[in-house]
Amino acid sequence: METKNLCAQIPIDLHQKVSDEREKKGITTSQYVTEILEEFYRMKEAKPMTKDTRTLALQISEELFERIKDHLQKTGMKQKDFIIGLILEALEDEEHNETNEVEAM
Repeated sequence: METKNLCAQIPIDLHQKVSDEREKKGITTSQYVTEILEEFYRMKEAKPMTKDTRTLALQISEELFERIKDHLQKTGMKQKDFIIGLILEALEDEEHNETNEVEAM
């Protein structure tokens, strides 16, 4: 991939945050800034919310996040599709269990 340099002056406290996070991930500054910018543009390009949609957000451990990221790369799935699939599967299982309990009575 062809690359080009991007240089910007940022506040010292923000630079420290970037350095700390980059070190935690064990990646280069270029990799970290690329990751942040790609995420920003993915969010910006996402479909806008309508009155029929809601946002579901949660925090997970870095370890779990990396496991999910690896799984998504292996399967080619998108994060949103993966999570919605898990939620729907759990809801359908619960509904199925409730139906079986009612029928057993």
